[in-house]
Amino acid sequence: MQVILIKDVDNLGSAHELVQVRPGYARNFLIPQKYAIEASHSNTKIMEERRKQLQKKENKLMAEIAQVTDVLKASPIKVGAKIGISGKIFGSVTAIQIARAIREQKGYEIDRRRISILDDVKEAGMHKASVDFGKDNVVEIEFEVIGE
Repeated sequence: MQVILIKDVDNLGSAHELVQVRPGYARNFLIPQKYAIEASHSNTKIMEERRKQLQKKENKLMAEIAQVTDVLKASPIKVGAKIGISGKIFGSVTAIQIARAIREQKGYEIDRRRISILDDVKEAGMHKASVDFGKDNVVEIEFEVIGE
């Protein structure tokens, strides 16, 4: 029996995919649990239209991500921290501080959990961090730690 998956199913396929399964598995598990629908002619057309819409959304999102990455790479972000006489920072710079600096300087709201600092930041100067936008879109940005 052919069904169209509505949600991702482990060891079977991803959403909006046409798969061949045994009739009992489809009728007793996939369809009642709302994981799939029967692959009729009208359902196939509806899923094709949804797939096209999702592709358009994804293309728009990729263009937006490209724009944000260009802005982030254009110039380093300045992060303020309390610095001692020897140039060492009291504490360290965190992803929260970098996210706040991006919001204030570049105007983009980026979740702190998407930012990972590549090395420990214990002194003033230039450092690197990476921002994960998902779908294998990881951007390496530079930030400068300056004294407040």
